[in-house]
Amino acid sequence: MTRTPRPPIVAVMGHIDHGKSSLLDYIRKANVTAGEAGGITQHVSAYEAVHEYEGVARTITFLDTPGHEAFRALRSRGAQAADIAVLVIAADEGVKPQTKEAFDAIEEAGIPFVVAFTKMDKNGADMDRVKNSVIENGIYLEGLGGSIPYTPVSSKTGEGVPELLDLVLLTADLAELTADASLPATGFVLESSQDPKRGISATIIIKDGTLKTGSVAVAGIATAPVRFIENFLAKRIDVGNASQPVSLSGWTSIPAAGTPFTMVANKKEAEQLIKDSEQAPVGPRNRETAEADQGKLLVPVIIKADVTGSIEAIIHELKKVSHEHVALNIVADGVGTVSEGDVKTAQAGGAMIIAFHVGVDQSARELAERAGVPIEVFSIIYDLENRVKEILAERAPKVRAEEILGNAKLLKVFNASGGKQVIGARLDTGFVKLGDLVKIDRRGVPLGMGKVTNLQQARADVKEIRTEGEFGAQIETKVDIANGDTFTFYQIKEG
Repeated sequence: MTRTPRPPIVAVMGHIDHGKSSLLDYIRKANVTAGEAGGITQHVSAYEAVHEYEGVARTITFLDTPGHEAFRALRSRGAQAADIAVLVIAADEGVKPQTKEAFDAIEEAGIPFVVAFTKMDKNGADMDRVKNSVIENGIYLEGLGGSIPYTPVSSKTGEGVPELLDLVLLTADLAELTADASLPATGFVLESSQDPKRGISATIIIKDGTLKTGSVAVAGIATAPVRFIENFLAKRIDVGNASQPVSLSGWTSIPAAGTPFTMVANKKEAEQLIKDSEQAPVGPRNRETAEADQGKLLVPVIIKADVTGSIEAIIHELKKVSHEHVALNIVADGVGTVSEGDVKTAQAGGAMIIAFHVGVDQSARELAERAGVPIEVFSIIYDLENRVKEILAERAPKVRAEEILGNAKLLKVFNASGGKQVIGARLDTGFVKLGDLVKIDRRGVPLGMGKVTNLQQARADVKEIRTEGEFGAQIETKVDIANGDTFTFYQIKEG
């Protein structure tokens, strides 16, 4: 068994808009393939770059992890799959909430990291101020009371990027990362997705061993025969080596992001491995919140998203949305377009469908319109969270409360027919309005209820009586009222 050095797997982490994707874009353009696309990320992506260090061209695998707080689970998983982290902090802003969360994720994973101070080209960049911000938050830099290496960079000009990559490779050498090429590949599932043509695909990170065609991948209860291997540029390769991100298609089910994978020789061995591990699908993802939601009205929800990581991020975000009287119940989730089957499932359970970064089949849309199944489509998680808050408020059962308006005493019944009685009364307190409800008492004993259908003052119809004294009214009630009965006027308020 011979272990040899392997490339580092690096998670790039930090606060939203602090320049993670811009930094990776620059690295890709300068060190990967000219013109390769980049942009704002809402799920983990992986790519390889080549950097010359001490005269030798060396490969680095980068994981681009999202910066929004909602994607903390993805950041944490990215750190777990990674050997080294780059903590990105904008030199014009300093430490922000997601910076601290990214730092916590790195600490939890127990991996070494370097700090990249980005946006050095901006007018507001201030190295002294940003260093103080970092130290105040317990991130102790080299030469400033700690041992964490750092470097200022500009993704716009490229200044400092080679030095950053030097630091990454130096850190990797100190970590002594190795792999045994003779072993079957093992590692983590990074992302899963479903496509009508390709079926279920998963991006995996190989942490050890070699991935070869003809074998079978096992991740949880999902398996995939390795008929071909694609690298991060979607090009087919003969083998997958340690630290490489590769894509496999043809999974039997969607492997959850973060699931460890291993390779076996054939389908029979894969089935036996699953049986031996006694892995079974878990129950509803929100089971742990069931006790807290007891007594609340449950709103059933089906989540469809582009990749499994997005689903976990959405669930993480939705757990923060709470209401006193109503709660979400996630009854199903999955990747891919909203289908007719999803709508039928929603219809059967009275559920709504949340679609994130995916479309809706035309047949599904038509069925949803006919069946009255609501489908909410989102591309930004902020909007999703805000809309769900609105939905919970809309679905919450209304609390009914009586608002007492006034009291009166019956002086005379002038006419009674068809459940309507014309009376004369004296307003003692408060006021009475047309349409008010009324409780009728006789010497303190409740007789029944009624409604004010007409009001008169000085023989003229009015909409309300606000001055104490005599007035006329028509009361709609089944109670036979008599002189001396008392009226309590009220309204029902919902909230």
